Amino acid sequence: MREFVYYSAIARTSGNFQVEDLRKAGRMDIVCNVLISALFLSHKLREDFRLHLIFTGPPDPPKHLIFEYDPDIPISKKDIAGLIKKMLYKCNKKGKITRVFPGCFIEKKSFQEVLKELEQQDKKIFILDKRGEDIRKIETKELQKAVFVIGDHEGLPKKEIKRFKNKISIGNEVYFASQTIIIINNELDRRV
Repeated sequence: MREFVYYSAIARTSGNFQVEDLRKAGRMDIVCNVLISALFLSHKLREDFRLHLIFTGPPDPPKHLIFEYDPDIPISKKDIAGLIKKMLYKCNKKGKITRVFPGCFIEKKSFQEVLKELEQQDKKIFILDKRGEDIRKIETKELQKAVFVIGDHEGLPKKEIKRFKNKISIGNEVYFASQTIIIINNELDRRV
């Protein structure tokens, strides 16, 4: 299963935002683009895939949203924003994961806790970094149980990612988070 973690330091952590103006919701427009890029192909969804969204913006951080394959997940940015909005309203107390819709879950869990949990599942954590090792130089078997960690336009929390040694790059340019996911998926698709 392919897994991505997208971290946003500013995405809203409550559902009280307008889907008509996603930029004002802590750049929820970027989050929607990431979700679309991660889960959708032309005329179908990726089936063996999990996307973790971690929001630490106001007013009630942290929030951890999980998306997995479900054929009914909407594809439009407005519909996805509405889905996220509903999920944020359903988040209960810390330590309880809530299934909001098929393939859509939410809980109060920090970035550090999510990465620690993934490590305990024997996943190999790869932090996206322009100065990291080129993904094309990494053997396919190393990428089989990988989790790719991507930050928003503000980056990842430096203190929390210091302990991770596996830094990878997708080239010399800095891409949008949504483009980064597409490039990594394409690289892995070509190796199958």
